[in-house]
Amino acid sequence: MTTIIAGRFGQQDAVRDAIAALARAGAPNDQIASFYVNPPGQHDLYPVGGDRDESPGAEHSDAGSAAGIGVGGAIGGAVGTATAPVTGPLGAITGALVGGHVGSLVGSLSRTEEADEVPPVRHSGMLVAVTATSDEEERQAIATLRTAGAFDLERAEGHIENGEWIDFDPLSTPEFIAPDPG
Repeated sequence: MTTIIAGRFGQQDAVRDAIAALARAGAPNDQIASFYVNPPGQHDLYPVGGDRDESPGAEHSDAGSAAGIGVGGAIGGAVGTATAPVTGPLGAITGALVGGHVGSLVGSLSRTEEADEVPPVRHSGMLVAVTATSDEEERQAIATLRTAGAFDLERAEGHIENGEWIDFDPLSTPEFIAPDPG
């Protein structure tokens, strides 16, 4: 595996200019890749669409939902039974169904983890990536992509062959490069 430096662009013209700048800086054409990265959640990795079988932070929401159905259903049924003289015999059934539904929602949300526990994601846009085989090439790639107007510069490990990043994983947690302090 080699180090890859990549930057996100919003315009196709900027991508073309960045590729030309990298080539002028000495990067071999077959070691430069460009491609579009879909928005998070839209990589169609599952037959019904999406990227994951479960949203990050929602690992325990099933247990919360089940508990919420039980508690909410019981409370709703009790309220429905108490109001049966006004609502009739369907009051208890309706109360239990509504209570179970609301309880499921509240229970699952109560078990969802905080957003700050979810790793950063790669935003959509055109990505230009280049192989860097030394510290000097890495510094040059970062400077060139910054000058070309790249957003969200990142460092990764992988392989670019014939202008294609063959082992790119859109779901991998990006290792963003800090903005230039100057």
